[in-house]
Amino acid sequence: MANHLRFLGRTVMVQKGNVEAAYGALNRILAQDGLADAVRRQRYYEKPCRRRQRLAYEACRRVYNAEMGRKIAFLGRCSRQDPWVGC
Repeated sequence: MANHLRFLGRTVMVQKGNVEAAYGALNRILAQDGLADAVRRQRYYEKPCRRRQRLAYEACRRVYNAEMGRKIAFLGRCSRQDPWVGC
């Protein structure tokens, strides 16, 4: 059972013979894990300069998404002070 636990997160059950829905669910799980992108990247050789560019782009994207999420969370708070009092 210990060997099967690592595959538990990527296991999709086919219900009532509906293979297409199970295949779509599996693709969503693999896309969220980033496994499909990793396999696609490993299909061809990635030059070192392209790898550095990709990693820098991914780091910038992570920072941007974190900042944007922080700003959206701040704007969504109900208990914050009104910046335009009296307008």
